[in-house]
Amino acid sequence: MFDTQIKELFNLFFYNNSNFPKGLTDNQINDAQEFYNIKFPPDLKELLMCFCPAFFFDWSNFSKTNVQLLKERLRWPTEGILFDVENNNFWMECWGIKPNHMKTALEIAERNLAAVPPLIPIYSHRYIPSNPCEAGNPIYSVYQTDIIYYGKDIWDYFKVEFDRKPQQSIQFDEIKPDIPFWGELVI
Repeated sequence: MFDTQIKELFNLFFYNNSNFPKGLTDNQINDAQEFYNIKFPPDLKELLMCFCPAFFFDWSNFSKTNVQLLKERLRWPTEGILFDVENNNFWMECWGIKPNHMKTALEIAERNLAAVPPLIPIYSHRYIPSNPCEAGNPIYSVYQTDIIYYGKDIWDYFKVEFDRKPQQSIQFDEIKPDIPFWGELVI
């Protein structure tokens, strides 16, 4: 389905001397989705099944160290928001009036964030929304509540990440609108 984009990525990675570990199987994809309670969008899933560049997170490795790493990366966006609630006066209007007591404010924020669709880590602090679970979701650079677009989709993202395209030249008007919660935080 995404043959052209995958070939372009393969050529890009080859040009950058990246390693190409074998892609994941259907069973490995399903195991990872079940274990981490996530759903890979179809374009990310197909990419992961074709090949997994060495810098990608290893969704097939269930060692204690790797599981801890992936759980930390999955939790990173929430932790960043909670940090900003506590230290930078961040508060979402939809959470109601911010309580004066910080412990209560953090509990309310944590409860609301638990209901937010997770972001799936791609590389470092680059993430793709899991919802909607369809191709073409944007890629975000996430650092606390400093969230920016880093690609209009996964294919565009790799061009930006590998300096084939400046981040400023992303076609922002073509980015999928209405990404639940996370789309509201993009600056």
